[in-house]
Amino acid sequence: METVDELQEICMDFDRAAEMVASELSSRAVPGRAGGMMKYMKSTTPCLGVDARGQHEVISLAARLFIPPDRDGYEGLVRRIWSLPSREEKHVAIGLAQAHRRFVDFDSLGLYEFLIREGAWWDHVDWVAIHCVGEALVKDRQAVSAFMRNWIGDSCMWVRRAALLCQVGHRRQADAGMLFEFCLARSHEKEFFIRKAIGWALRDYSYESPDAVAGFLEANRTRLSGLSCREGARALVRKGLLEIPAEPARGRECR
Repeated sequence: METVDELQEICMDFDRAAEMVASELSSRAVPGRAGGMMKYMKSTTPCLGVDARGQHEVISLAARLFIPPDRDGYEGLVRRIWSLPSREEKHVAIGLAQAHRRFVDFDSLGLYEFLIREGAWWDHVDWVAIHCVGEALVKDRQAVSAFMRNWIGDSCMWVRRAALLCQVGHRRQADAGMLFEFCLARSHEKEFFIRKAIGWALRDYSYESPDAVAGFLEANRTRLSGLSCREGARALVRKGLLEIPAEPARGRECR
């Protein structure tokens, strides 16, 4: 067994990194759990049966051992781990992308877009959108916002969802104007994952600015879907700040 120093010396041997990640996940796998995980995810991507705690253990270990010296090393490492077949291995790839924070910036948006398009499911997309794209947005709001304005009109639904969710968790740092603009830009969509994302983004911001979100929802009830309204208003309704009809009588709220 190599020492930590020896492993760090070979940290840019991407194949060796992939072998270690696969081995560490396999040692934590409970095969009987894999079928249930695949059923829950509604996906054909194979699962090993490693729970969230086990996955985070492997991410933490890999982040300590595989330290990219530059952006090429960062992208190469993430892409190599991503190329492994199981869902948990892809989760580790995203976790590594998030963990090496010095590279989480505007210049890595191409990598994150690749992960979103290739992942094309909520567990991959949401993690990248919130923890990678979102952090890049905080670091360089002007440049990344311009990118997000392209993403919100992209032909790929998952890229549009990422643009909607990239400010989740920003609270005081959020650009409310961009948030509301994006929600209205996609308000016509019937896709569940877009309608849900609109509601989630609004609900998250409502913890920071309840009056602004309540006003936005009141003004746009006939433009937003019922799902988006109910999700966006959930915290406001609990606090008695807003009422959303259970069965709206008009507009897209009914569907």
